[in-house]
Amino acid sequence: QNIIETTNEVKQLVDQESKNWPANIKVDYTQDKSENIRNMLADLTNSVILAVLLVMIVIVSILGFRSALMIGIAVPGSFLAGILSLYLLGMTINVVVLFSLILAVGMLVDGAIVVTEFADRRMVQGVARKLAYIDASERMSWPIIASTMTTLSAFFPLLFWPGVTGEFMKFLPFTLIMILSASMLMALIFIPTIGSHVGSPGQRSINIRKMISAGETGNFQNLEGIVGTYIKVLNKALLHPGKILLASVATLILVQFAYIVFGKGIEFFPDIEPDYAVIQVHARGNLSIKEKDILMREIENKIIYMEELKSIYTRTGVSKQSRDGAEDIIGSIQLEFVDWNIRRPAGEIMSEVMNRTKNLAGTKIEILKKKRGPPIGKDIQIKVTSKSYKKIEYAVKKIVNQFDKIGGITNVDDGLDVPGIEWEFEVNRSQAAKFNVDIITIGNAIKLVTNGLKFSSYRPDESIDEIDIVARFPQENRNLQELDRIRIQTNSENIPVSNFVKKKAKLKVGTIKRTDTLRAITIKANAEEGVLADNKVQEIKNYLQNTPLDPGVNIAFKGQDEKRKESQSFLIKAFLAALCLILIILVTQFNSFYSAVLILSAVVMSTIGVMIGLLITGKPFGIVMNGIGVIALAGIVVNNNIILIDTYDRIVKEIKKSKDAILRSAAQRLRPVLLTTVTTVLGLIPMMLGVNIDFISRQVSIGSPSMQWWSQLSTSIVFGLIFATILTLIVTPCALMLKGNVRKFLQKKGGSLARLAQKRS
Repeated sequence: QNIIETTNEVKQLVDQESKNWPANIKVDYTQDKSENIRNMLADLTNSVILAVLLVMIVIVSILGFRSALMIGIAVPGSFLAGILSLYLLGMTINVVVLFSLILAVGMLVDGAIVVTEFADRRMVQGVARKLAYIDASERMSWPIIASTMTTLSAFFPLLFWPGVTGEFMKFLPFTLIMILSASMLMALIFIPTIGSHVGSPGQRSINIRKMISAGETGNFQNLEGIVGTYIKVLNKALLHPGKILLASVATLILVQFAYIVFGKGIEFFPDIEPDYAVIQVHARGNLSIKEKDILMREIENKIIYMEELKSIYTRTGVSKQSRDGAEDIIGSIQLEFVDWNIRRPAGEIMSEVMNRTKNLAGTKIEILKKKRGPPIGKDIQIKVTSKSYKKIEYAVKKIVNQFDKIGGITNVDDGLDVPGIEWEFEVNRSQAAKFNVDIITIGNAIKLVTNGLKFSSYRPDESIDEIDIVARFPQENRNLQELDRIRIQTNSENIPVSNFVKKKAKLKVGTIKRTDTLRAITIKANAEEGVLADNKVQEIKNYLQNTPLDPGVNIAFKGQDEKRKESQSFLIKAFLAALCLILIILVTQFNSFYSAVLILSAVVMSTIGVMIGLLITGKPFGIVMNGIGVIALAGIVVNNNIILIDTYDRIVKEIKKSKDAILRSAAQRLRPVLLTTVTTVLGLIPMMLGVNIDFISRQVSIGSPSMQWWSQLSTSIVFGLIFATILTLIVTPCALMLKGNVRKFLQKKGGSLARLAQKRS
């Protein structure tokens, strides 16, 4: 159901009913998720608008107003087609869909930019606009189709992401596939149709027109500005293509090594500023519900007046949500923070709560912040299984003791039974039979001293449930000594129960859990604020490898580590599947295995930019978000290479010299390559920096929780695409030059051998 609509209906119903309630009853709403979702949707909507504005500003400045207007039509047209597809399939708009729109803004205009830029170039040369756009749609149709299909191939495997994480992220590939498919139709059909009627060359100076003509058929020496500088740099690079390729491979290895040494490690999902937190209160002893409530009230009073807490909800006793937690939990307090922009970070607030409550005798306080994303429980979860409970207990204590030595680990729950005593009554059946006493009679007698003996039940007129009628001794007689004095009425006399019953004190046994018939206990803990859970898991694994446990004890890491491995395994498979699909499309397009492998190598090399971005921003590599970013790059990076190599294959047929063909191809394709890169990067930079502009209230915010969701993914694409563009403009031409040099060498070698054979004959 739509949570916003459902919440509004609930509030309307409560408002209507509250009119009939006494005046002193106050109604408030706690943990209203609809408000949080509404804020996130508003932030992402503003980000979509900002991304579109930045993209359009760049296009207007380069191609002129008319061309930009035609390209701009592709944005709402593609968005409409994508959202309509979601609606027809019964999917709702959510935060993942909105981010997909932001990611698509810079990508969906790529095809329209390529068509419009080519037509613009043709009109500058004097071709009529109708013929220019017809020529552009025909000339660029296969490159655009191939580039769009490769992008879709990168996202297609993500549709099959299993598990909870897959259910969470499936909207991203589906939305992008729908929108980018629509953008291809916009670029090849609607843009040429509109351009043939209203298109015109951009407002350019005579020098720029001369530069465009020089790039087409003129002398390279006439090129000035950015294009001229680029051609001079490329011309020098083409003199040493082998060295450039080796340098790029060495950079790939060095950057990967640098991240291993200096990087911030790995995490499963980004750490996002929470809106809620839960205090779990632990206390041991046979406490009554009133005694537990006294402790809970004492803790509540310590924090009730903290201004940064919007609401406090206290529950005495074990709730359904905490039944999987420790057995000594006596209650929980749910904290709701005020808006993130008018308070301190949640970590500082939680530290203050801990300081205020840590000195309460007889209690242990555990504060858990509400984590966003797929539910995985505590950061560190270690399942210990064995046939012997004693071996499990020894192993668990050994591992937990190591936690203190490792450091950086908090909120530890060892999963062992809470220390306690339970009394076991052993009945001498033969002795009891002498007095004609059975087990049921003895049990009923003991109940009179403990929880009471049920005699009957009745249902009051105002109730739908029955109420038990229980008899038991007065409170002063409910003790262990009274158990020894219990007498049981037999046919002859009252016999002390101690004549045939012995009581023994034994350790209390809590919940018994088994996995595959083996006793199982799960150790659970969290990493401290600012500490990566994966780093601590690796330290624990290293300890277990160097300090082996009993062979009969099995250790398995669950929770975040397990989910991380599952997602990592899937994303690697998805990446390889995407590369295979892209390879098939490229071989079909170019009929050249070398060109296909060359383009795919750019995908691998683009990870240099991803790692550099993580090193610069000081962020860890997120398996989910950065992993998706790398896969997204696989589809984005190939587009510019396809356009460049396709142009080279056409020009090299007219110009026999490989170097001249490469330089002319690079000069012609520099502008569309830079345009497509800049539009995609500008669309994501606000999200990467966490900047959000509210166009209604005219306020600027930085670092909102909705921005934190997608910062990692945006960082991967922005830095990866920037570096991949350098590869496209320098390394790809050098690879083409190396291919030409090798072919020239083989032809020369073959000619020499032919002449030598002719002489001998």
